[in-house]
Amino acid sequence: MSKFKVGLMGAGAIARQHVAAIKKLAPEVELIGVFDSDRKRSQAFAETWDTISFNNLDQLVDSGSNVIHILTNPGSHEKLAILALNKGCHVLIETPIVETEHSEADALEIARLAHTKGLTVSVDHSQLYDPQIRRALDAAKSGALGTVSSVEIVRGAEYPPYEGGELPARYRRAGYPFRDLGIHGLYLLLELLGDIEEVDAEWSSVGGDPNLAFDEWRAKVRCRRGLGQLRLSFNVKPTQSQLIIHGSKQVLRVELGKRSSKLPLVNTMRDLLGSAREDHPGVHELVAEFYKRLATGESPPVAVEDAAQVVKWVDKVARAADADHAERLSKFTTTAKVPFLVTGASGSLGKATVKRLLADGHRVRVLVRRIPAQPEPNVEYVFGNLGDPDAVDRAVAGAETVIHLGAATKGGWLEHKGSTVVGTANVIHAVLKSKVKQLVYISSMSVVDWAGLANNGPVSEAANLEPRPEERGAYTQAKLAAEKLVVDAAKGGLPVVILRPGQIFGGGIPLINGAVARKAGGRWLVLGNGKLELPLVYIDDVVDAIMNAITKQLKRGEVIQIIDPDHLTQEDVLGLSGTKKVLHVPRPVVFMLGKLSEIPLGALGRQSPIAVYRLKSALAQLHYESGRAHDLLGWAPRVGVREGIKRVSS
Repeated sequence: MSKFKVGLMGAGAIARQHVAAIKKLAPEVELIGVFDSDRKRSQAFAETWDTISFNNLDQLVDSGSNVIHILTNPGSHEKLAILALNKGCHVLIETPIVETEHSEADALEIARLAHTKGLTVSVDHSQLYDPQIRRALDAAKSGALGTVSSVEIVRGAEYPPYEGGELPARYRRAGYPFRDLGIHGLYLLLELLGDIEEVDAEWSSVGGDPNLAFDEWRAKVRCRRGLGQLRLSFNVKPTQSQLIIHGSKQVLRVELGKRSSKLPLVNTMRDLLGSAREDHPGVHELVAEFYKRLATGESPPVAVEDAAQVVKWVDKVARAADADHAERLSKFTTTAKVPFLVTGASGSLGKATVKRLLADGHRVRVLVRRIPAQPEPNVEYVFGNLGDPDAVDRAVAGAETVIHLGAATKGGWLEHKGSTVVGTANVIHAVLKSKVKQLVYISSMSVVDWAGLANNGPVSEAANLEPRPEERGAYTQAKLAAEKLVVDAAKGGLPVVILRPGQIFGGGIPLINGAVARKAGGRWLVLGNGKLELPLVYIDDVVDAIMNAITKQLKRGEVIQIIDPDHLTQEDVLGLSGTKKVLHVPRPVVFMLGKLSEIPLGALGRQSPIAVYRLKSALAQLHYESGRAHDLLGWAPRVGVREGIKRVSS
């Protein structure tokens, strides 16, 4: 190869793959440096890869770069490609080649400019060079499969957790998933079946990723030599991705995105742990091929004309999805003033709270992530994630009372941080900015130091808080952090009352959960002797407490436990619910198993769900007692746990 000197435009995740590929080609290919509009990220990237961070494209070229890799936001690809070509540089563009109002025409203009200047442009359609896909493509082209008449591509996916803050593009734009993932399927279909003649796509929201406008996609693709089908799903777990090529001699199936082991157990563990392949061999192979062809003067690995054809159809589908979502949103409006806002309104307690407010004749606004199949009359809908400050501001504006129930109930720390901690911080800020009259914040009894309080008298609002929340799990860690934010804000004038419900059941929340017993085959396993007192409360009684807090206008940072005074044990609950075939696991055995579980999971860098400290908290012998709910709220259970158990058991 001739000496190629490379400048990177963009220092995001994909840039790591490009620079790793370039390093393999040294000394014939030399990395000159990197530019990213985020100066800190650019500098950190340069330090990691022992290169130089530049301030702009001009500096990269002036320093000797004669090849530019464009790895920035797709919306900037066209402008940067034209600038680089006009400066006499060859260009490799991360997919998509462009993302503009006239994507196909603009892509072809890039090709025309490159041809005029005698330069090379190619696009990183990296899956074409993934070794396992390459073998499949070679088999199809060699005739080993016979005549290929149809191709199916199934792509399962899940996006990284949203930690709150500025909303990522994937959640701002309804068509983003097809732009992001559908493009890879279309260029594979183009390669296998020839020019794309028509794409008929549909989309829906199932809930696999509730932050996405549409998380299930189907596209029927008519190509010059056959039919293709593309499916994108954020709902199938564990994620499965396959390429299925139908030939007249045989059918070839390729699992995408994972390296299969000869050991079935290893594959099973990978699926269970979600350990999909993290490297991008296709990028490495395509980059190597790009420079090989650049040196020999051959045509590039991916022609701009093919890339232009793909973005034409991607853009058509994505824009249609954007328009569809915008039309759906246009049907929902909000008023300048509303008596109540409820966050977390799609959860069981949220639904019960909204139902009560509506029954009392109030108009209610809710902040939810998904458009409901059947909107409720007299309910205003604001759509967004609690972690997004703009969405929270829109929801809170004009509300007199905010009932903040929203919190993450599943996922890892990042999901809980985004929804619960950042979400609560956003609510506090919006409440203060909009001068809301009262905030009712729903905390949790999980914030209490259960292990430290065992056998030390009744648990009241004065109890110590959990000192080791990270060992109790992400839910406890996040709820504790969020409550501390609220308490601190109350000292600064936030008009808030803090309710700590116990173990809520009813309204879709199961009575028998891990704190009571665990299902094992045809039996229920009770950890310990079954004498643990449970801090139960029926869901309608929690709603009563919320309504009383509003009626009493409590807003001086009062902390109030909401627990039924009828103290039932695990055995009581199982007996009243008619549960039979109960097996007790002695406490020493439980703790021994917990200790043993920490070893293999610790080796994998994972926290055991039955770690010893968690068990000490879950199995702590506690008694719950407080008169604050009665004294401050005038609250007493209207339904009660025994009647509640009858209702959920009937």
